[in-house]
Amino acid sequence: MEQQQVQQQQQMEQQRMQQQQQMQQQQQMQQQQQMEQQRMQQQQQMQQQQQMQQQMQQQEPQQQQQQQQQDLSADSLAESLENSN
Repeated sequence: MEQQQVQQQQQMEQQRMQQQQQMQQQQQMQQQQQMEQQRMQQQQQMQQQQQMQQQMQQQEPQQQQQQQQQDLSADSLAESLENSN
């Protein structure tokens, strides 16, 4: 009888240990998943920032061109006025 009780206690102890291990493993897996997700999000953010920078860079030369065209048209207006006078 006593032996049986001791065995039962041991089994219960083992089960408890196993459960703890399983919980720890699950937590670790969750942490890994979270880290992976964060890494992915960071990458996405970096990509978005790069895209924004690229767009801004593309816009800059366009704005410069517009400015040059305006200058030219102003010059030509002034010239034509002078000529007409």
